[in-house]
Amino acid sequence: MVIEFILGFLAIIVILTAFGGVRIVNQIERGIVFRFGRAQKEIRRPGITFLIPVVDRMKKVNVQIVTMPVPTQEGITRDNVSVQVDAVAYFRVEDPLRAAVGVQNYLFAVEQVAQTSLRSIIGKSELDDLLSNREELNKGLALMIDSPALGWGIHIDRVEIKDVTLPESMKRSVARQAEAERERRARVITADGEFQAARKLADASAIMANTPSALQLRLLQTVVEVAAEKSSTLVMPLPVEVLRFFDRGAQGSPAQEAPEASQPAAPPLPPPDELTKTLGLHEASDRPGP
Repeated sequence: MVIEFILGFLAIIVILTAFGGVRIVNQIERGIVFRFGRAQKEIRRPGITFLIPVVDRMKKVNVQIVTMPVPTQEGITRDNVSVQVDAVAYFRVEDPLRAAVGVQNYLFAVEQVAQTSLRSIIGKSELDDLLSNREELNKGLALMIDSPALGWGIHIDRVEIKDVTLPESMKRSVARQAEAERERRARVITADGEFQAARKLADASAIMANTPSALQLRLLQTVVEVAAEKSSTLVMPLPVEVLRFFDRGAQGSPAQEAPEASQPAAPPLPPPDELTKTLGLHEASDRPGP
């Protein structure tokens, strides 16, 4: 009776011990087994796995993509502007054995590397690059973080710069610069429109000069447009040829010669005999006396 009780007790202990060595690995995890403190190369896949009681110890490593916000870092850009930049990093564990053995806490390690890399990127970049050329900065930042992370069995999927905070004075300067740029574009567009309109008007005037009937049709079209507005004003176009006729007539009229006639005339010449006497007197006065 006593022997049967002992055997039953031993059987229960064996069963409990056997069930105590059963572990379940989830789909999003990988299991690293440490046998007598030494990591086994075999990685336990999702499902039921068995461990040797008291001998084996398993550590589970998550292989999902981790979204890690990088705290705001303050730095000075290459063009001496103080900015505050924050980012977010996306990474996942590719080698669970390295992540469990190669680094003490891979999450903390990646966070620190991301902060130092972000500070380095700020110092190497200019303000315009941080505001408008973020794609290249994101690639460079991901490469800087991925270099040390590869030794830990971690792959950096991507790194994104979320926000760039500028000082208030710099915000006002950027606003004035943007306003000046928009004003410049508006003036260029207006000048280009005037240039195109002048070119089209020159082409139209050349066509109308070669084809007088086109000018008449244009005048009739103008009359139709004015009449369509239900206005009491009646516009009677005057042909340009009539104005030219009056202009030519004004140029050939005697009125143009009036100013010349109004000039004072030269005094008339004296008669021939008086002229001779006058000349004789002068000649006599010029002769030497006896």
